[in-house]
Amino acid sequence: MTGRLEGTGRLEGKVAVIVGAGQQPGSSMGNGRATAVLFAREGATCLLVDRNADWAAETLDLLAAESCGARDASVLAADVTDETACAMIAAEAVARYGRIDILHNNIGTSTGDRQTPDLPVEDWDRIMTLNLKSMFMTCKHVLPVMRAQSAGAIINISSTSSLSKRPTLAYKTSKGAINTLTQHVAAENAAYGIRANVIVPGLIDTPMAIERRVRETGRSHEDIRSERDALVPVGFMGNAWDVAHAAVYLASDEARYVTGVLLPVDGGLLLKRG
Repeated sequence: MTGRLEGTGRLEGKVAVIVGAGQQPGSSMGNGRATAVLFAREGATCLLVDRNADWAAETLDLLAAESCGARDASVLAADVTDETACAMIAAEAVARYGRIDILHNNIGTSTGDRQTPDLPVEDWDRIMTLNLKSMFMTCKHVLPVMRAQSAGAIINISSTSSLSKRPTLAYKTSKGAINTLTQHVAAENAAYGIRANVIVPGLIDTPMAIERRVRETGRSHEDIRSERDALVPVGFMGNAWDVAHAAVYLASDEARYVTGVLLPVDGGLLLKRG
């Protein structure tokens, strides 16, 4: 599957904050960038948030090169491990566009993760802060805006690691907590017209997944991809467009009756739990 499907206006008139809208260099598309492209194709105004402003600007250039280039979009550099920056994201979105209809949280790392006896406390803190605390803080500061509107959709990216065996500790723990966080936000804010859902990707061909393994192992891209493909029941990894299409659905009014859901996008990977 590719991302080249024409939009039908499913997000027309909505303002989307996409946290992690840039991506590191690589031979494939990242989840945040693909989501920004599809949101824009579907009519959303996009605030492209990333710690690396240049990476977010590359996403903005991609939107400008498409038919969705006429849609309003802009870049905001922010480090979501800092609460002041998270508050600034919400304030800046309102200042630029007047409202926030969608918050899409796409930040995460597993770098430095280890088995429990070997995991340094500082690596635990770093992974938990980036993966989990950042999502709490962006939700915290966007929710008052959505409550005042009596509407909003929050989408947090988790992982099948949260629901299955994994050899290391912090990444799995943080992603499991994202599931719980999101379900709590869904229950707490349903009366305000706000929905919150989780996308649970499996093995996805993104720069974060592939390039790091190439660097760490010295193996080729082809070897890494073949190894990961073989683990998936359908026979191949997904790509960023698979995650992005799920995000469009959860952000759209088609999902108006869907909240608190953990939606696997995994090619059947979780079926292997038996």
